[in-house]
Amino acid sequence: MTTADMWFDPRCPWAWNASRWLLEVERVRAVTVRFHVMSLSVLNEGREGLEEWYREWLVPGMGPGRVAVAAEQKAGPEVLRDLYTALGNRIHHDRAPMGRELYEAALAEVGLPVELADAADVTDHDAALLASHRAGLEPVGEDLGTPTIHLTDPAGRRTAFFGPVVAPIPRGEEAGRLWDGVLLVSGTDGFFELKRARTRSPIVR
Repeated sequence: MTTADMWFDPRCPWAWNASRWLLEVERVRAVTVRFHVMSLSVLNEGREGLEEWYREWLVPGMGPGRVAVAAEQKAGPEVLRDLYTALGNRIHHDRAPMGRELYEAALAEVGLPVELADAADVTDHDAALLASHRAGLEPVGEDLGTPTIHLTDPAGRRTAFFGPVVAPIPRGEEAGRLWDGVLLVSGTDGFFELKRARTRSPIVR
């Protein structure tokens, strides 16, 4: 069984697509997926040259990450799978605005205390969020972001990479074929990048 550890920012639509792809991969390949939190707000703090719309988009970005980390500390890392789904459905499908109502609804859906929504507006969990963020990005480079995935194969060999950035979300065996290709290129020593310009928005259906 291969383990895929994925780092996500709850607000990132490309991370959402990659996470739903990984859950599809679990159905068709011998893979176990585990989720961890990172933050695009932390990643871009103090960075120059950001487009104004993106700078504004980042403003409320710490809230959902803080709530996810608070939930992880309360209930263990396993809770992130269902909480990420509950947050992501509201953020990416329902287009719910960032705020306490969204956080409380997601927490209630997975059976967690809604009081954990308090974490969105305080810095109590920022050290843990930063530690998780760094653990995810250190093997791939701090200039990258999410989706970031670390793979551990049955023999204990490890590799890590940014991506895939994909839309729409591959399903079924199509998801499995993409997984096979990702394994092939990420397992090749010295392979760093394969890229083309994006011609689609992050379709999340």
